[in-house]
Amino acid sequence: MAMLVSCSTSNTGTTEEIATTETSVSTVTSDMITFDEDDYYTEWIDENPNYIELNKTEAALNGSGAEIDGSTITITAAGVYVISGTLDDGQIIVDVEDEDTVKLVLNGMTINCSDSVPIYVKNAEKTIISLVDGTENSVIDGETYTFDDSDSNEPNAAIFSKADLSINGDGTLTVDGNYNNGIRSKDSLKITSGNINITSKDDGLMGKDMVLTEDGTITIDAGGDAIKSTNDTDTSKGFIGILGGTFNLKSGSDGIQAETAVIITDGTFTISTNGGSANGAVKTGENNQGPMGNKDKRATTTTETTETTEEETESTSAKGIKSSADIEITGGTFNIDSSDDGIHSSNSVTVAGGDISIATGDDAIHADSSVLIKNGIINITKSYEGIEGSQITISGGNTNLISSDDGVNAAGGSDNSLNIEDGYISVDASGDGLDSNGNITMTNGTVIVNGPTNSGNGSLDYDGTFDVSGGRLIVAGSSGMAQTTSTDSSQNSIMMTYSSAQAAGTIVSLKDSDGNTIATFAPKKQYQSVIISLSEITKDTAYTLYSGGTSTGTVSNGLYSDGTNENGTEVVSFTVTDTVTALNESGITTITEGGMQGGGRGTAPSGDRGAAPDNQGGTPPDGDGGERPTEKQ
Repeated sequence: MAMLVSCSTSNTGTTEEIATTETSVSTVTSDMITFDEDDYYTEWIDENPNYIELNKTEAALNGSGAEIDGSTITITAAGVYVISGTLDDGQIIVDVEDEDTVKLVLNGMTINCSDSVPIYVKNAEKTIISLVDGTENSVIDGETYTFDDSDSNEPNAAIFSKADLSINGDGTLTVDGNYNNGIRSKDSLKITSGNINITSKDDGLMGKDMVLTEDGTITIDAGGDAIKSTNDTDTSKGFIGILGGTFNLKSGSDGIQAETAVIITDGTFTISTNGGSANGAVKTGENNQGPMGNKDKRATTTTETTETTEEETESTSAKGIKSSADIEITGGTFNIDSSDDGIHSSNSVTVAGGDISIATGDDAIHADSSVLIKNGIINITKSYEGIEGSQITISGGNTNLISSDDGVNAAGGSDNSLNIEDGYISVDASGDGLDSNGNITMTNGTVIVNGPTNSGNGSLDYDGTFDVSGGRLIVAGSSGMAQTTSTDSSQNSIMMTYSSAQAAGTIVSLKDSDGNTIATFAPKKQYQSVIISLSEITKDTAYTLYSGGTSTGTVSNGLYSDGTNENGTEVVSFTVTDTVTALNESGITTITEGGMQGGGRGTAPSGDRGAAPDNQGGTPPDGDGGERPTEKQ
């Protein structure tokens, strides 16, 4: 073997580290995801190849450019090398000039190496691994390595490259990284095709400067991160770009993790982290947030600096897709089951396409700065909070979410806003439905909120204003902390507060004086307050609100389209004269504390939610407000 001195301790990704982090700035754009001509598979038979035949304890060379010492093969010249056979305990080392490119054609090859790396690119401009169609190839390292330098911890992967590394072809490559990592490049790692199966003690697939994939099937079972890019000193590097492929990722830590950016345009992804959402951290104080109605359950932030200092272990981060700067998804199909956040960025998240399903033990989509949803299908089946960011803009797409706390939460930082410009959003929340520490605006689209049922939260919760100028807003939940839209909105709203809770599924139907159905809604949860804002609600027009009965038409998340409501019981008749009309069974009423219009929910004694208004849903939960677990990065 080429490296024999002493064993080193493996890094399994659980070493405690003190991290001083600052929100990263990425200069990565999608046009930086490029591939060279030699990144693609070519017919190597016409490239004057050299042949290396492995035979258990030795190897034979047919050609030139390589040196063989027992079971160690060192490639010393640029060229194409076709490798077949089996090495019981040996390795291939690429050690050529800085400007040289080496292609390793794996043509039915197995290399075991008990105390070092099976394939080691020590020096080169670039190394290309081509997998011959129909062949099975594998590399297996041991659980301990020996090094010439006892202070060294590299190489530390079953395939380790100090140069750019590309993988292509239609064959199969199986990598067992028993010591530490599976495949690691200290420069760029590009994959254009291939069937790659990786099992690793720590990280699966690593490219320091970038990891780019165009196609292929990649299956990873990693104790650490599944796919990772680590350059944190150059804002144009440290990114992951995925144009396509099929990814089956199971990890103890993050599924996909980049220092600067994650850009995904297509692909099929199945991601499970740290045992999935069932293994999420237990939340304390859930739906009982203490003295302030709009709460930021994360670390305190200041306007002077975004720098935070925190202690964490790598193993505490088990996010599905994570970036220290930006995440952009424009296509692809995703099934994420994560114990930590599903999609997490320390800066911004943009979703402009794709079909995304998330079950998570924490937030489904989280950005420390901005979240922009422009298009795509998002289905959040389980979460603590559905979508969270300082500024959230939804301008398209179809979003359905279930949360055990807030559904959509604009919180953190100093400039919070939730802007709904278009799209379809359905929220099933046990905490607040739409929550902003600042303002909410809605100009178009459809928003449906089911929940909460407890009086310590509200379907709407904002500290500033909620300006509605278009779209359809239908919400039903508890009444103890209910807020309406703002009275200076250009679109009218009604808010009905019942004297007692209504059973889940009890239809609410709004009709005009001619009996035309304006809106029909069957809330999925028990409710005591309903808010309806539609362009069809006009001033100086009489309406009647009905309860129960049956409805025809198509129903989605409780909201009926088309059809009519029949056999309902009249609850109240009224004429709209103001932008916001507050109702109870007796008719028009004033907006009381439980139906506030913004400016927060006031203060209560420290650690106590305070009593709800009379006839507004009963007494809120007892107990202190509690805190969310310390945020993990």
